[in-house]
Amino acid sequence: MKLSVIMPVYNERPTVEEIVRRVLAEGHEKELIIVDDGSTDGTREILARLAQAQPDRIRVILHERNQGKGAAVRTGLAQATGDVLLIQDADLEYDPADYSLLLEPIEQGQADVVYGSRFLGVHRAFMFWHMVGNRLLTFVTNVLYNATLTDMETCYKAIRREFLVGMRLRSNTFDIEPEITAKLLKRKARLYEVPIHYYGRDFTEGKKIHWHDGFRAIWTLIKYRFVE
Repeated sequence: MKLSVIMPVYNERPTVEEIVRRVLAEGHEKELIIVDDGSTDGTREILARLAQAQPDRIRVILHERNQGKGAAVRTGLAQATGDVLLIQDADLEYDPADYSLLLEPIEQGQADVVYGSRFLGVHRAFMFWHMVGNRLLTFVTNVLYNATLTDMETCYKAIRREFLVGMRLRSNTFDIEPEITAKLLKRKARLYEVPIHYYGRDFTEGKKIHWHDGFRAIWTLIKYRFVE
C-alpha cells in the first residue's frame, strides 16, 4: 500500500527541514508532495535544496502567491498517486511516528478514513479557548452529520483514494477541514479515530489559525450538509 503525504507549507523556515526528515524517516512506502503556498521567509530555498538532494522521494510544487491552506491541500491531493492520502502540516505539532496508528485500521480493512484525535492522545495542555472552539466545531459536525467524532479539525486525516475520486473540494483556507469531513460523512465513509501525540504551538510560535476561522468553519459545515 503506497502512501501519499500532502504537506501544505507557508513560512515554516524554522521547522520545515526537520518535519521533512521525520516524514521520510517513517517506515511506510510513500511519496512526499510539498506545496509551498507563497512563502517569503526562506522556506522555498530550503525546499529546493531538499528536493534536489532526494528528487525520487520529494516533489515540491510552488504557488506564486499565498492562497491559503485549503488551496495548498487541494493542489497536493490532485497530484497524489498513492492508495492512501494523508495530510501533514509543516510545523512540528504532529508526529509522523503516528502514521502506523493511522494506517492500521485501513490496512486491516476496518476503515476507509482514519482521523488522528488530539483529544484522545498525549497533548500539550494549553490554549483553553482554542480547545473550546475545536470542541464546538466537532459538536456541530456530529449533530449535522450523525457522527461521534472527538476532533474534526485535526490535521491528521488518512483517506483511501477512492473516497476522494470525484470529490470536488472548493475551500482555500482552513475551512478545508470541515469541507473534507462533511463530504466524507455524506459519502458514508467508515471513519475511525485513533489517539495521536500533539505538540501544539501558540501564536508567538507561529500558529496561524484564528477565531474568525471558526465562523467560516461553521458556515461550511451547514452549507455542505445541504449542497455538494
